[in-house]
Amino acid sequence: DQYFGTIPARVLACMMESELECFKLGIPIKTRHNEVAPAQFEVAPIYETANVAHDHQMLTMTVLKSVAAKHGFVCVMAEKPFAGVNGSGKHVNWSLGSPKVGNLLEPGSNPHDNSQFIAFTTAVIRAVDIHQGLLRATVASAGNDHRLGANEAPPAIISIYLGDMLADVFEQLRKSGSAKSSKKGGVMQLGVDSLPVLPKDAGDRNRTSPFAFTGNKFEFRAVGSSFSIAGPLVALNTIVADSIEFMVERIEAQMKGKKGNFNAALESVVKEILQKHSRIIFNGNGYSEAWHKEAAKRGLLNLRTTPDALPQIAAPKTVEVFERQGVLSKRELVSREEIYTHSYVLSVNTESKLVSQIGRTTILPAALSYARQLAETAAAIKSAGGKSSSKMLSQVVSLTNDLESALDALDKLRAYEAADTHAAARHAVTKVLPAMLVVREAADALEGLVDDALWPLPSYQELLFLR
Repeated sequence: DQYFGTIPARVLACMMESELECFKLGIPIKTRHNEVAPAQFEVAPIYETANVAHDHQMLTMTVLKSVAAKHGFVCVMAEKPFAGVNGSGKHVNWSLGSPKVGNLLEPGSNPHDNSQFIAFTTAVIRAVDIHQGLLRATVASAGNDHRLGANEAPPAIISIYLGDMLADVFEQLRKSGSAKSSKKGGVMQLGVDSLPVLPKDAGDRNRTSPFAFTGNKFEFRAVGSSFSIAGPLVALNTIVADSIEFMVERIEAQMKGKKGNFNAALESVVKEILQKHSRIIFNGNGYSEAWHKEAAKRGLLNLRTTPDALPQIAAPKTVEVFERQGVLSKRELVSREEIYTHSYVLSVNTESKLVSQIGRTTILPAALSYARQLAETAAAIKSAGGKSSSKMLSQVVSLTNDLESALDALDKLRAYEAADTHAAARHAVTKVLPAMLVVREAADALEGLVDDALWPLPSYQELLFLR
């Protein structure tokens, strides 16, 4: 009902004003529609060059927040504001090209014959496989850790989805260095005679893939909704540029031994790269436990948390490629990794302080008030000669005690002083975050019991469905 339904009138007015403000700033917003989660909506711009696209998406975030406030909404940019409900992210659609050469990632109808497409796509495959950890690090944050791998978000394991047609082409290339055919899409069988025959693309979309080929571009789907896209773009552009440079050097070396035959040299280099790096290609269900096991067999990284991922920013192979391309020095990369780690610790500690504050000043008083009401009601019934059950009262008192104990444990863990930033991050992810979940468990249970008139916080229903 949400995804395929009409946009509510009040929301539509907000979105239309946001689009108008974006147009005034030169931001080419093109798409508006409902998303899967309740009260979740999406906008998308027309493709632009990377620097301009980055500036425009930062401006768009500002516009959305300011216009939403005018319409009585709050525009939530958090990646996972509601447990068990689809989170939010940015899909960074990325390709290579220029007005002179066009899109270098355009496969055409016969991609097996398209040497340009094969060469540049192979360079991307190599880059993503070698630097999968870096790409995961560019989308790492306390908020995005909650989103990755849950409810329509891609997993923390970086892989490339090519679709059936291209996967078949690149498998042919891996085996022999050349491809002889491309799968055809066929037609859609709609079962309605009055409609024309509709051709079906041989490729497809895979919503479980973090880095999927979609038509004539790659879609990096793991970026968080609150992120700047600058980090992912800098990393992606740098590693692909380095991979292209590697291929050029290898092709030139091969041509010396193949009497200047470019196609033969390209086939040889493509085969060499795919035999080494095709492990990163996966067309299946990224959510499945089977994929986690298969990825481990392939030697792919599964960096589940931000403290696991961020060290990849200053890893030796990251430093090597960034210095070779003249983008960032080792010192600059190490400083960024340190700053991002510190930011993670601050985020978790701030959230844990808010959990404690809300728990002690909002939820506990409500639970105690309700417990008092239940006790007074039970006493009144008993004094009137009636029989009163104490089951509800016992549940509320027990959960209130659980909540208070969980808050005490959380405050104690937050007071821990780590030896350095990395130790603090590890403590945050292994100790503080689990303690916050224990608090939430007791609070959620109380929310299901305490009188709605006494409960001080808005419910999921009120937050998501009242418009």
